[in-house]
Amino acid sequence: MTEAAKNVKAPRTAITPTRAENFPEWYQNVIKAADMAENAPVRGCMIIKPYGYAVWENIQGNLDRMIKAEEVQNAYFPLLIPLSFIAKEAEHIEGFAKECAVVTHHRLESDGKGGLVPAGPLTEPMIIRPTSETIIGEAFSRWVQSYRDLPLKTNQWANVMRWEMRPRIFLRTSEFLWQEGHNVFETHDDAEKDALRMIEVYREFYENYMAVPGFIGAKTPDERFPGAIETYTIEAFMQDGKALQGCTSHNLGQTFAKSSDIKFLDRDGVQKLAWTTSWGLSTRTIGGLIMVHADDDGMVMPPKLAPYQVGILPIIHDEADKPKIMEFCDKIRKELLAKGVSARIDKSGQRTSDMMWGAIKKGVPVRLEIGAREIAEGQLTYTRRDLGKDGKKKVSVDEFLGSIEGVLAQMQKDMLERARQRMQGMVIEIKTLKEMRDFFAAEKIGGVKIDYKLIQDSDEFEAIKKEFSVTPRCLPFADNGQKVIVAKAY
Repeated sequence: MTEAAKNVKAPRTAITPTRAENFPEWYQNVIKAADMAENAPVRGCMIIKPYGYAVWENIQGNLDRMIKAEEVQNAYFPLLIPLSFIAKEAEHIEGFAKECAVVTHHRLESDGKGGLVPAGPLTEPMIIRPTSETIIGEAFSRWVQSYRDLPLKTNQWANVMRWEMRPRIFLRTSEFLWQEGHNVFETHDDAEKDALRMIEVYREFYENYMAVPGFIGAKTPDERFPGAIETYTIEAFMQDGKALQGCTSHNLGQTFAKSSDIKFLDRDGVQKLAWTTSWGLSTRTIGGLIMVHADDDGMVMPPKLAPYQVGILPIIHDEADKPKIMEFCDKIRKELLAKGVSARIDKSGQRTSDMMWGAIKKGVPVRLEIGAREIAEGQLTYTRRDLGKDGKKKVSVDEFLGSIEGVLAQMQKDMLERARQRMQGMVIEIKTLKEMRDFFAAEKIGGVKIDYKLIQDSDEFEAIKKEFSVTPRCLPFADNGQKVIVAKAY
């Protein structure tokens, strides 16, 4: 390093270490700085704090509306699933067996030493829901009698439990929140159309609300959901070059119809097995949101999912001005709310710099500064979070109120485009397995796309998978399933 370089100060960042220095630790520190979640006393579980849960509520609210537009109705099914239900589908449970949490007793009693011990063994062990195909299938077997009952489309918003050995907040936790859709159809073609339609709904949600692009395609047979005949996925790429499975949609064929005895009297008077699909998206999407958009100063929230879109910062230098400033801030907030723009006034009483850094770390899309001078001049200073200093502007009150919706819409659009360009630059096309080995051996950021035939039944590819901990992520629709993306993944 030259003497000149030694004298150059590194730019100040709110998050240390930075992404480049230690991406996993940076990720955890972004969550902490934004006050989104924390580890729970129960190993592997998390507490989602109000700011983080507000993001999930916005995900839930918007996606729920899109799901209902597909004529799907919400329902709710039990958290506890009898072991006998799970055992009906051996192929399915094999994929979850090591992750299942089992309830064996139904009450506690005193141990006579001031403590408690389990008592009252259950006649049958219960599995805490890892996924609901089996118990929903039991209900469907009663609900479906005739072709007139089809299609049957249901969705539930729930929590699930999958015992996680290597937890990481939002990405991998033993308990997490999700939605799981379960639909029943008359024919294979109907089920296939539904599975493809729902992955398209997810794509629209990812791009239009999360500002996160992804590669959309089919999973390879080894990576399919246990029991499915096809699994479709969105594979997004994080800033460190690893892929994240964002959601899945499965054509389950007649696998669960057979095990759950879901039959219907067809139009020709013959009893037939139904065809089913399932599809889901979980709180791990919040982890993806962070790893795609956050920077070294903290979170950057896409406006459509932000807990609030405008953070109003009262700049108070003289306590005598406080009533007037706070009244004006409230006036602006109400005018924003009337426009459908969510806004929050920082009433913490902190110093200006602390309020600003707080809003920056939380990723509030637009920061609005209001002080005595702004009121006197009829001017407002606002800053777009994704542009930093380059996004700072001073405009009249009327101009701000008239343009804020456009500002937020442009920010949403710009965030998607930046993420898309970065993703496209992370995946390179190659022609040989030697090129694949060289790519991962060089520890390059991202993944590769290669002719799918070259990895099928290939001992060399299996060796590369093992050596570099990479997996086939999907067969992109854009390549008609002829090529496969291979990358490290979360």
